[in-house]
Amino acid sequence: MDKHLLLPGLLLSLPMITAWTAFNCLVTKGSHLPLVSRYVQLCRLDSSLRLFASCSSVTNLTQVLKAVPQSVEGLCLSGSISVLPPDAFSHFPGLKILGLNLHFTQLLPGALQGLEQLQQLTFINSHMDFLYLPPDAFGNLSSLQRLTFLGPCLYGSLGVRLPPSLQQLAVTYSCLQNVGVLADIFPDLVLGSSSGDAWSLDTLDLSFNKRLNMTSPGALQGLQLRTLHLDHTNTDAAAVVGLGLQRLDALSAKKTDTAELPVRVIAHFGLQELHLGLTQIRRIAPEALASCHSLKSLDLKSNHPIHLPPGFLAAMPRLQTLKLRINQLQISRLCMNGTGAESGLRALDLSNNGLYTMPSDTFSCLPHLRELLLQGNQLFDLDSQVFQGLRRLETLDLSGNPLVALDKGWLASLPALTTLNLLDTRMALSSTWDFWGPERLNNLRLGLVSGPPRMLSLPMGLASLELHAVSGTKPWKLVTNVFPVLQTLTLKGWGLQLGVQNVSKIFPALHQLSLSGNSLEALCSQDTSRFFLWQLPGLKQLQVRGDGHSLRPCCITGLPSLWELKLHNLQSRARPRPLRLEELVGQLPMLQVLQLEQTGLETLSAAAFQGLCNLQILVLGWEKGLVLDASLQEHSPQMPQYMYFLTSSLACQCANAWVGPWLERSPRTYVHITTRQLCQTEAGDHSKRLLFPFLWSHCPKTLGLELFLGSSALLLLLISLPFLQEARNWILYLRTLFRAWLQGLRGQRSEGKRFVYDVFVSHCRQDQGWVVQELLPTLEGCPPAGWGLRVCLPERDFEPGKDVADNLADSMVGSQITLCVLSRQALCTPRCRLELRLATSLLLAAPYLPALLLVFLEPISRHQLPHYHRLALLLRRGDYHMWPREDERKADFWAWLGRRLGQSG
Repeated sequence: MDKHLLLPGLLLSLPMITAWTAFNCLVTKGSHLPLVSRYVQLCRLDSSLRLFASCSSVTNLTQVLKAVPQSVEGLCLSGSISVLPPDAFSHFPGLKILGLNLHFTQLLPGALQGLEQLQQLTFINSHMDFLYLPPDAFGNLSSLQRLTFLGPCLYGSLGVRLPPSLQQLAVTYSCLQNVGVLADIFPDLVLGSSSGDAWSLDTLDLSFNKRLNMTSPGALQGLQLRTLHLDHTNTDAAAVVGLGLQRLDALSAKKTDTAELPVRVIAHFGLQELHLGLTQIRRIAPEALASCHSLKSLDLKSNHPIHLPPGFLAAMPRLQTLKLRINQLQISRLCMNGTGAESGLRALDLSNNGLYTMPSDTFSCLPHLRELLLQGNQLFDLDSQVFQGLRRLETLDLSGNPLVALDKGWLASLPALTTLNLLDTRMALSSTWDFWGPERLNNLRLGLVSGPPRMLSLPMGLASLELHAVSGTKPWKLVTNVFPVLQTLTLKGWGLQLGVQNVSKIFPALHQLSLSGNSLEALCSQDTSRFFLWQLPGLKQLQVRGDGHSLRPCCITGLPSLWELKLHNLQSRARPRPLRLEELVGQLPMLQVLQLEQTGLETLSAAAFQGLCNLQILVLGWEKGLVLDASLQEHSPQMPQYMYFLTSSLACQCANAWVGPWLERSPRTYVHITTRQLCQTEAGDHSKRLLFPFLWSHCPKTLGLELFLGSSALLLLLISLPFLQEARNWILYLRTLFRAWLQGLRGQRSEGKRFVYDVFVSHCRQDQGWVVQELLPTLEGCPPAGWGLRVCLPERDFEPGKDVADNLADSMVGSQITLCVLSRQALCTPRCRLELRLATSLLLAAPYLPALLLVFLEPISRHQLPHYHRLALLLRRGDYHMWPREDERKADFWAWLGRRLGQSG
């Protein structure tokens, strides 16, 4: 193929270039990270990244990086190397996130050269490993914002300069004992460095340094900090005053030796945020509150038992967020200030405090409260006046309380409520019990208790609804006939009485549906071939999580707008049975993302993708003993662009022998299979070998050496034929024809030959607009609008880096029909003339009968056609057609093309 034509095609089809297989590396788009993030734990993930790669078991850095695309913006490496060499990542100028868990002990000068766009850099080592940094290690990282050392011991690294762009520095799980040493390592942190200006950081994280102490006065003299993290250290928060910090807005000292509120720190810095969860604080002295007026957020989680003095909230007029969960708190003291003063508090967390009751004036001083969390307490009932005055409350969580009953109209005092959680309660709802009062309520989570079937009245304005039904619950009937704006519905267990016919009328705007427990069973037909009953034309996302008791699969089909489907834990634990993918999914023409985990899937074949013509991503997790049917080879042009086999194993069967070679040459589909697929050599033998080499050496192969010898005579004959008029194309022509002949012989020996493509389309660049706008939508489009054919376009489907002759021969011989789009420009293009001559020659020389169709976009003189007389003899009158300019005649053209495609083969 003309190289000048090939390059634009590659640039326009970037996803095809990035779709390949790199062993030991997982490569994905940033938008796919939520699907695979459970299996990538090294780097801070960012879904805005265009391309991300994570490689494991790295021992040869240079070799691994050759398999990684240079366009990646996020890269995580784990393994073991001794030294990070100079210019290690110079081929990745667009890198923004880099994580290194390589256990190297030395970073050579220039190792990070060329990473001017790098924003986040993470080093992960064992806490026993020393890491030596040169002074200019980060000198060229002009965009670096976050630098993290998780584990390595930095002793011995002195005078390391930090880039001015740095905002966050973390040294955690290390051997750091003295904060003063940190200033020796990074002298820029201390006032009086070469610049003379105070350094400013958004965050300094020194958490999980178990031996850290604060005994060095002025260790961080002049440093300006937004947030300091000392979590899980043996320090006292009060010692922060002696560090010499010029500014500190927020302090987090969770699980430290802090025994009392650090009032000196609060007063000295005018602290705005303080997090003291899991400390030894048991009592807050009234006199200590005088220094707390600057606080806006206070977290005292798990300091039980803790006693709050009277006037606690009144002493902190700026406080907006207060977290007091798991404290065995005396809630009655919260608003006891003796003055009746109001608090500006907006978020209050009182969850898991063992509260049995709440007086009616519990929240009387909190008129500005927006969020109230009371989950996990022991509340049996609530005073009808307890929420009086909370007219701005938007979120209320009462889940996990043994509430028995609530009075009618109990929400009347909460007109601004938007989110209500009543899961895991014991409330016996009545048909007259409603949600009167909150006009803006749009997010409701509700538990349905067992008992006789009743009527359930719900607000019509809900946008999100989650219902949990306990085992044995008889279905409730909805009083509300329609939820016009409900977009998200979550059902755990089956507790609703809903008809199949009117479900789309009840939920006309439903976009996201989640089913868990046995709820899927109620939505499936009960005949032999079970399928999904609900007809929801607007549904876009469906997630099903089974309970491990389903004995028969249910096929998800008939959802025309569905673009994401997740199926989890559908395999019966008691009576597992192997499944084919087509038993789980059917006709889903718009589906782009399919994720399966523990479904019992065993066989993956081309038949499963017939109704999934737009599938882009397939993720398989925790599926064991998979067999990839050989039909997938021939279906590869229509395969998903990305396939992830995560913690899934392939069966040690010869049926999978083709997979290894296919992974190395699949140009269009990126496939990631968990590293080190193993195969047990013999029954009773506990030794294991790598799967693909074992199958390649033990399974029968058809090596066609005789094909080469038999075709030699044919090659001599073809050389003597006067096919070529342009001398500069004769070598390429003969190579391509010879390759096509060899491929044809192989196909003849295969019983029941099946083609990779249905149609090979030959055209020039000037006619590409007609091909893309007129021809492809009909040929490739999903029925009924299109014909659903597998089309090969040279610029799009040729394998990058593969020999031109091999690409052309493989594609034409692997196509059932060759369709040449002819115009005057096409006949002046060497590539199109070559393809037309080759197709004509194959009509004579091929061992099987191919098909050749011609489409003329404009009238062309027969003298302009190469070998017109031979074409006239070989082609029937019905093998060519003129593209009409008049719209009323185009129907005849499509009818002709449809008949010819249907008669071929």
